[in-house]
Amino acid sequence: MNTEIKRMLEQVRDGEMSVEDAMLQIKMKPFEDIGYAKIDTHRAVRQGASEVIYGAGKTTEQMIGIIELMLEQGIQQILVTRLKKESARELQERFQEFVFFEEAGIGRIGKNPEAGGIGKIVVATGGTSDIPVAEEAALTAEFFGNEVIRLYDVGVAGIHRLLTHMEEIMSASVIIAIAGMEGALASVIGGLADCPVIAVPTSVGYGAAFEGLSALLSMLNSCASGVSVVNIDNGFGAGYLANMINHMEVKQ
Repeated sequence: MNTEIKRMLEQVRDGEMSVEDAMLQIKMKPFEDIGYAKIDTHRAVRQGASEVIYGAGKTTEQMIGIIELMLEQGIQQILVTRLKKESARELQERFQEFVFFEEAGIGRIGKNPEAGGIGKIVVATGGTSDIPVAEEAALTAEFFGNEVIRLYDVGVAGIHRLLTHMEEIMSASVIIAIAGMEGALASVIGGLADCPVIAVPTSVGYGAAFEGLSALLSMLNSCASGVSVVNIDNGFGAGYLANMINHMEVKQ
């Protein structure tokens, strides 16, 4: 694969191929097929971020194989989500730089890049029980080079707790509002902030919460403008989307 890229670069140098055609071919390069997985090694070229490994449902051996191939392809920053402690322990034994964040179920190889982007990402939770999902979102955003401010346990049951953080809310470039139960936090923050709000319903709550469905429907029906919603417990999706918003550039 590196030989093919080198050949294209030589063609550009010799005037046999335009820069635009070379970029198009690089972006359209396929994947590495290792039988049980087809690894998109060129995702960073197309989208600006390498493929993330979803750990749930994968064996440790499969994750090791994927990580080894990514490292061979020069991908030095790797994120694994929904990772169990037992698998994380084996990955730590195999890869010296592997770091595991148990509460969030996230594993990482490589250091986070220096924080940049338009501004800061605020991650707020309704309650302490929502923190595991919030940490998945926060660690994901930090992995992609964002400064994250955590505001935990600021739900509507004691709304004065949230109102003491108005400076952080009003200065954020993106806010991730994470809540279970009735999911009201997203609407409240959406009515205060002047930036995009990403709502994350969690499966926290009693029987009629329906494992997050009540919060999901409440967030989808929010009357506050500028609130978007990701799936139940999808902290990763929220963190990734917040990163994209925080790093938006004018396309020429």
